[in-house]
Amino acid sequence: MVHAAKASHIGGCLSMADILAVLYTRILRLDPAEPQSPIRDRFVLSKGHATAIMYATLAECGFFSPAELDSYCRDGSIFTGHVSHAVPGVEVSTGSLGHGLPIAIGMALAARSASAGSRVFCLLSDGECDEGSNWEGILFAPHHKLDNLCVIVDFNKIQSFGSVAEVLNLDPFAEKWTAFGWHVEEIDGHDVVALERVLGALPAPSGRPTVVIAHTVKGKGVSFMENKLEWHYRSPSDELLAQALAEVGV
Repeated sequence: MVHAAKASHIGGCLSMADILAVLYTRILRLDPAEPQSPIRDRFVLSKGHATAIMYATLAECGFFSPAELDSYCRDGSIFTGHVSHAVPGVEVSTGSLGHGLPIAIGMALAARSASAGSRVFCLLSDGECDEGSNWEGILFAPHHKLDNLCVIVDFNKIQSFGSVAEVLNLDPFAEKWTAFGWHVEEIDGHDVVALERVLGALPAPSGRPTVVIAHTVKGKGVSFMENKLEWHYRSPSDELLAQALAEVGV
C-alpha cells in the first residue's frame, strides 16, 4: 500500500503491527457485521499517521474487502493518508496528535455513564506524549476512576525528526504515569503472549485506568528499516519493497 501510493509512515506501522493483531483477533469485542453496536468496545488510533496498518487490519478482520485498499492515498478515496472515520470500523478521524486520548477518555466516561460495559483502548505514539492535551487527559482519567480505559503507548523511541530522547526526553516515563494515578504495565510490544495477557486484564482491579508501555522497534521485521529514522517518512523503491516482503514472509 505504502509503495503503490508513494506514501510514508511504514516504520511506525510495523512497530505497532503486533499490537493491532492481538487487539483485533483476541481482545476487542467487535462485530464487523454490526460496527455501530452500542455495546462494542472502542479503539482509537491517536497516532493517525500510521493509517496503512490500521486499514489493513480492518480489512483482514472483515470490515471491508482487502481489494478496496488499492485506492489507498489516492484522490477521492475514503482510505486517506491519516485515519478517517469514513472507513468502516474506524471510530474517529485522527492524525493531529494529542487529540485521540481526550476523545477516548470521553468515550470511556460516556460508556460508564450508560452502563454499557464497553471498554475503550487508545494507541498513542511516544512522540505524541510531547503534547500537553495528553497530560491533561492523563490527569483527568484517574480522577474519574475510568478503569474501562486502556492506553497503549507504541514506544519505538523514534519520532519524526529524531529520537525521543533527543527531541523531548520522556524518562522516567513509567514513573510519570504512576505518579498521575495510572495502573502501569511495561512489556515487549512484539510479545503477543504478553500483549494478550495484559490487554485482556481490563478493567484493572485497582479501579484505575491502565497504560501499557509497549517497547517496540520502528520498522520491526524489515532489516533495513529497523530503528532507522528515515523510515518515518520514506517510501520503499521497487527493489526495497521486494526485499521487505521477502523478509516478512510474503
